[in-house]
Amino acid sequence: MNWKTLTSEEQLSEINTASAHQPVAIFKHSTRCSISSMAKARLERAGEPAGLTFYYLDLLSYRPISDKIAALYQVPHESPQVLLIRNGVCIYNESHSGILMDEITDQAGL
Repeated sequence: MNWKTLTSEEQLSEINTASAHQPVAIFKHSTRCSISSMAKARLERAGEPAGLTFYYLDLLSYRPISDKIAALYQVPHESPQVLLIRNGVCIYNESHSGILMDEITDQAGL
């Protein structure tokens, strides 16, 4: 899995711009949560599909960015959580054990 690390609010503009060309996924991960670690490992085992970029947000280090994501995409914060962005809009989000690569790729139309 080729994660792009999300460490600044400015990157959200980059994500919105990139999502006009292909879907972008944001994975919000708590490094202290076993459920979050399980979801992350499940995504990594599935492998990164072509045509979808994945961003990784460490919630403990960058909680203000998570809050900005919740406000920008109008999706309540959860952890772990995945959001799928297309054309600057969150078209899909899921949390906890519902985070599955097959579902993400289906929603992305891949």
